[in-house]
Amino acid sequence: MCVERELNESVRKAIPFKGEASIEQGNFFVVGGQFAYVAEKGEEFQTSSGQPDARLRLIYGNGTESNLLMRSLQKALTQDSNGRRLSEPNAGPLFGDAAEPDDIETGTIYVLRSLSKHPFVSEHRELIHKIGVTGGRVLTRIADAENQATYLLAPVEIVAEYKLHNLSRTRLENIFHRVFGAVQLDLTIEDRFGKPVKPREWFVVPLHVIDEVVERIRDGTITELVYDPQTARLVG
Repeated sequence: MCVERELNESVRKAIPFKGEASIEQGNFFVVGGQFAYVAEKGEEFQTSSGQPDARLRLIYGNGTESNLLMRSLQKALTQDSNGRRLSEPNAGPLFGDAAEPDDIETGTIYVLRSLSKHPFVSEHRELIHKIGVTGGRVLTRIADAENQATYLLAPVEIVAEYKLHNLSRTRLENIFHRVFGAVQLDLTIEDRFGKPVKPREWFVVPLHVIDEVVERIRDGTITELVYDPQTARLVG
């Protein structure tokens, strides 16, 4: 198979499949020791438990086909210790080979939750998250949070960390601002000198959606997707 050659030549990467990660038409997977290609994806519907599902047409490396439900494939990939998603060709390093001044060989995307007593923040605390990138320790980055307007002049707690390689801060920031542009926190506070500041890296979005965006950054499928606050999902 062409995809097997691309994998052997490192044109594609095999990435562990994670939980409720998305499955779209055109995706390649390794499940049960075989390559599986999603040739078609039917219209999504809601299961009795309210979860999204869809009928898939899968073509396997041995030439056989099956009509499998999306959630059944998700379950099979999750339960298979060798289950993998294959990245899109040439998806990294995020997403080009030219070195840039802000490139990080190994870094961390971190997600913070504010402990601010501001009324709006208190009311929506579980949904308001700051997304940042650092090449050092996150704890060092947030040590003086209560004195910095970018952290809403309040302590913060770390709710998620993702280790990534070959990062560009600028590209990552652009991706997050594009995807979550519709839900950027609209809040202005005064810094220690009484100057109004509007922090830019805070978004009103559930943590599980941020997790999916990072997964899609890893596998190269984040292109053109944005977050729809009406459905609380990523849409193309």
